Amino acid sequence: MGDYISAFLGGLLLGISVVGYLYVNGRIAGISGMLGQVMNKETRFKTPAIWFMVGLLVTPFIYGLFVQPEIELKASPLMMIIAGLLVGFGTRLGSGCTSGHGICGISRLSRRSMVATASFMFMGFITVYVIRHLTGAF
Repeated sequence: MGDYISAFLGGLLLGISVVGYLYVNGRIAGISGMLGQVMNKETRFKTPAIWFMVGLLVTPFIYGLFVQPEIELKASPLMMIIAGLLVGFGTRLGSGCTSGHGICGISRLSRRSMVATASFMFMGFITVYVIRHLTGAF
């Protein structure tokens, strides 16, 4: 039961953050767009995106002071780097990341984001099925 409450509260805080960022700054809180603003030398310290990104990086450490989550990584560092590069490639190809499309885009009823999120989910389902059920078959 505690896992559900934790997930619910996390989703609630995420939703409040995204809506708050939109209303306060007039910009969508998609991470790839924010990262682009932070990486741009001219807007780096003029954009509130840097503080949002700093919050995303610092919050897990603050959370770790109160709760000791059990995290087990089964992938090698090389595989995680490759996965990160593939996610970055997909972000550019899909004109946004999963958080941007799934949270911000769907909440704005964007058809493009609905299709993108359905594609992400479908490919995730297929990947899990193949890895769990068919990897020994090859």
